[in-house]
Amino acid sequence: MLNLGADMKEKILIYQVLPRLWRNGRFSGWDAEAFDYLKSLSVTHVWYTGIPRHASGKPFVKGDPGSPYAVEDWHDVNPYLADVPSRRMSEFKALVDRTHKAGLKVITDFIPNHVARSYKGDIPHFDDCDYDWTDTLKVDYSAEGCWDRMLEVILFWAGKGVDGLRCDMVELIPPEFFKWATAEVRKRYPDFIFIGEVYRRDNYRRYITELGFDLIYDKTGLYDTLRAIMAMPASTRGITWNWQDLQDLQPGMLNFLENHDEQRICSQAFLGGYERSVPGMAVAALFNGASLLIYSGQEQGEDAADSDDGRTSIFNWTGTIDIKGLDAHRNRVLGIYRKLLKEASEPVFKAGANWDLAYCNEEAEGYDPDRHFAFLRYLGNDRRVVFCNFTDSEARVSVNIPEIDGRPACTVEMKTPGWNYSIKKLK
Repeated sequence: MLNLGADMKEKILIYQVLPRLWRNGRFSGWDAEAFDYLKSLSVTHVWYTGIPRHASGKPFVKGDPGSPYAVEDWHDVNPYLADVPSRRMSEFKALVDRTHKAGLKVITDFIPNHVARSYKGDIPHFDDCDYDWTDTLKVDYSAEGCWDRMLEVILFWAGKGVDGLRCDMVELIPPEFFKWATAEVRKRYPDFIFIGEVYRRDNYRRYITELGFDLIYDKTGLYDTLRAIMAMPASTRGITWNWQDLQDLQPGMLNFLENHDEQRICSQAFLGGYERSVPGMAVAALFNGASLLIYSGQEQGEDAADSDDGRTSIFNWTGTIDIKGLDAHRNRVLGIYRKLLKEASEPVFKAGANWDLAYCNEEAEGYDPDRHFAFLRYLGNDRRVVFCNFTDSEARVSVNIPEIDGRPACTVEMKTPGWNYSIKKLK
């Protein structure tokens, strides 16, 4: 079934990283070698998580040094990220400049729902928190001046050269605020990017078409679908269902298999190894026009072995991600990701039209409609068939391709190892 047209937005590839967990744990760890590493992954944007100064070293703080989502000062950066703490803001600006010089764009965090319990600024807030976020106090959007103060925060970071914000838990904020704020920001910074953490599917369309967001998490769509398929026994038919349900919203989705809230793919709490994630990653990266998020360490098979729940802690100092001296396992996983992300960055996968082939292959020779998934991406004369195998066994499949755009129907023979994917270019 055909998508509603070629992508309407530029497909981007975001690398999310907590700088305190990267190499030396400071801004200076991002040197030319680090950016060359990201470019080898075809990255376009870096999401530096945990930059605004958060509460640390206080009784209410979760962990050590604390949560990056309990911001204490919205106009400062964390001193521990700087080589010279007194020069921390200039060191951050130098990081932004280095990132831009490398040809990449910068994303940081906007946490609009709450501030740290030790916050001393002029953003109005209640004396209580949402959920179990006991290190925070909820922002009061009904208070006079609150909207202006929050807009000032966004404009402050835009003025530092930041290209976009990942906005935390936006469904807890009055929607009218974002409709106003995104429009105000773009009067001064027309290319500024807003990424929303949205979980309710019935909110997807509103946040993209009405409230000014460029991208939103497809957590309750493709992520949950692929997780269930990889963990078995969910059917790959769910990929088609999710795609059909989202339709023209696909270019506004941000696909991912990992982020700071989710379990590591390779953790014992999830898959216990990268092997079964490969076809899922191929779907997330290559199917439809959505953008893609990679969480630092994912591309090396990080297993969060030091945690009890399969997640890399955002509250404590943990093992760092480095790019030197990788063992054979990490190099092997890195090679898979480099290949896949390079493919995802080719024009046909960035801007081509999309055709789900599952419906016309139900009875195809060798095709399992519950464990296989096939699709076509095409742009001009470049036409690629992608076949994803979510089984332990090698698949030999005759993939049927219907008449599309005046091109005659045909059949393509695909041979794919277990828990893997293959691509064939049509003549």
